[in-house]
Amino acid sequence: MKSSQIRVGIAGLGIAGTEFIANVEKHSNMTVSAAATRDPKRREQFEKDFNANAYETIEAMCASDSIDLIYIATPTELHKEHVFIAAENKKHIIVEKPIATSIEEASSMIEICQKNNVHMLVGHSHSFELPIIEMKKIIDSGQIGDVRMINNLYYNDWIYRPRTPEELDTSLGGGVTFRQGSHQFDIIRFLGGGNVRSVRASTGRWDLKRNTEGGHSVWLEFENGVTATAIYNGYDHFHTTELTFGLGEGGPVKSNQPYGNSRKQIENTLSPEDEIKQKNSRGYQSVSSKRDNPTNHPFFGLTLVSCEKGDIRQSPNGIFVYGENDIEELIIPTTTNGRDVVLDEMYEAIVYGTPLIHDGMWARANLEVCVAALKSAELREEILLEYQVSVPLGVKKSNLTSKR
Repeated sequence: MKSSQIRVGIAGLGIAGTEFIANVEKHSNMTVSAAATRDPKRREQFEKDFNANAYETIEAMCASDSIDLIYIATPTELHKEHVFIAAENKKHIIVEKPIATSIEEASSMIEICQKNNVHMLVGHSHSFELPIIEMKKIIDSGQIGDVRMINNLYYNDWIYRPRTPEELDTSLGGGVTFRQGSHQFDIIRFLGGGNVRSVRASTGRWDLKRNTEGGHSVWLEFENGVTATAIYNGYDHFHTTELTFGLGEGGPVKSNQPYGNSRKQIENTLSPEDEIKQKNSRGYQSVSSKRDNPTNHPFFGLTLVSCEKGDIRQSPNGIFVYGENDIEELIIPTTTNGRDVVLDEMYEAIVYGTPLIHDGMWARANLEVCVAALKSAELREEILLEYQVSVPLGVKKSNLTSKR
């Protein structure tokens, strides 16, 4: 590139797109330059806030010469179409997880980006978060021996949060195995080295009014002998915040919420249209107020890593390392979060040619675990995998932590 300043277009001004804007704004080498959304009110407000163009379609935005990078925060079933549009217009791409709804779609997305010589990064996913990165550094250092076992346990209210229809349709990439398993398997694969050999799983649809996967139990075996479990329950009874210091993905959990609050709110929602309105109300409104830095890193449930000579888990302020002789807490400042690391990883790829960690092949491997888990649950048998990749070796350390 002639300039090191990356001009970013946001495709989709829902929750994910809106959350990313603040991180682009604070990045010293990126700027918010455009958006695409079908909502006319959001387009109008965006143009007022940024003095930049807001387009009705992603096609129109990608045709602009004033955009270098497209952040695709549209529904999963549209990812392939939108990645093709961006790649054919020679735009670099960040696309939300999961990359697609099928391995075939993911493979075609990888191919179109390679053909057009553009970078595609998939995220935000939770292996970008600094506590997970620090766990990986401890594993790689060998100070407590080789990693042997990884467990992620997450109980919350996911299935009863306001949802759009596609989020509750497995065929469109909905349900917890696609949408949340893509986080769990990303964390586990990152810490375990990447190459999962096989998957055995059971999934649950326990509320037919929300007829998609709301829970799963997944057992993973890596080629290197590491084993892992991913347990998820989104039915709003027990919450793992009871085990994670009252901290969740969004920081401290409000203690004044009544038990089963999400379930009860959905039960009292009058219609699917009202639920969609609730979900959409959390999208883009304005950027009139700046976000404060979070006081804690997000907890995607309880992640516990077992090595030969010790264990690792997240602490309120960083991570705990349970060694042979003592427990050490490593403090991690909260001035940087996972979305900042997403932007740093993409910036270094575009400007310096640094290999991406979370590229299309990495994301396809995460998707393969999601698909295998669903297939295993259906067939009640172990599924062998074929599209797995290792965590890249020789990647610059700056790709594993933000410099802010």
